[in-house]
Amino acid sequence: MELSIQDLTKTYPNGVRALRGISLTIPAGMFGLLGPNGAGKSTLMRTIATLQDPDEGSIRFGALDVLKQKSQLREVLGYLPQEFGLYPNLAPEAILEHFAVLKGLHDRGERHAQVKALLEQTNLYAVRKKAVGGFSGGMKQRLGIAIALLGRPRLVIVDEPTAGLDPTERHRFLNLLGEIGEDVVVILSTHIVEDVAELCPNFAIIAGGQLLYAGKPEAVIATLRGKIWRKVTTRAELPELQKQLQVISTRLITGRPVVQVYQDGCPGPGFETVEPNLEDVYFHHIAVASQGAAAPIGRPA
Repeated sequence: MELSIQDLTKTYPNGVRALRGISLTIPAGMFGLLGPNGAGKSTLMRTIATLQDPDEGSIRFGALDVLKQKSQLREVLGYLPQEFGLYPNLAPEAILEHFAVLKGLHDRGERHAQVKALLEQTNLYAVRKKAVGGFSGGMKQRLGIAIALLGRPRLVIVDEPTAGLDPTERHRFLNLLGEIGEDVVVILSTHIVEDVAELCPNFAIIAGGQLLYAGKPEAVIATLRGKIWRKVTTRAELPELQKQLQVISTRLITGRPVVQVYQDGCPGPGFETVEPNLEDVYFHHIAVASQGAAAPIGRPA
């Protein structure tokens, strides 16, 4: 089972072009969709989830025509949006029971069994009777994924699930996502590169509504070896480096600027080559896209 997206476009009434001819094939397993805020990720996720229609294009999930068979797609869909509300006075057990009925789990025994299993899987069983109004952000996110997993969906979409979580809750949530079956399509939409690096054997980068790259992390990282250079510099020197070179990232380490540059050969004195990672891939594609050029590495989308 795979998800196939072809030539998807969407322009909102205010003139914002959120999707610009997106074509993408997403296989079973974890798939990361990387992009900055405003890249079009949420628009794409909502469209796949049948919450809005595109202007043009098609989406197929196995034999299903998603845009024409919305109700059938919803029967096999689990969706955790970026923002969702919970009744603060209700307990997780009651909330899951309610959503289980909405998802068509009318057999009482089967419904109770699924709710209990999901509470245990999300480490919420001990607080199953407590009101969610007192839950932390991470606990609410875990309850959200439990709701999404009701009914054993074949397609699961999670939109920015770890944004705002502390490190402990982030890792707990990522471990939970990693436990979802390999035969299920799971789309992790995020701007956090580490989330994709830790979980996803396949990923794509989107920015400005356009697909910049799609492939396997290790394959595209290999194409950058010998082309990523690092230098500890000064605040005074930094503007000139940014003007002359393709600086893909800048960060402070012990108060001093450290730049990473993409270039085939050594950019100059003081630079040393470093082993690339997925963050370098991401920043490079975003930098190239912002300059209006096509990315020269990996397999362009």
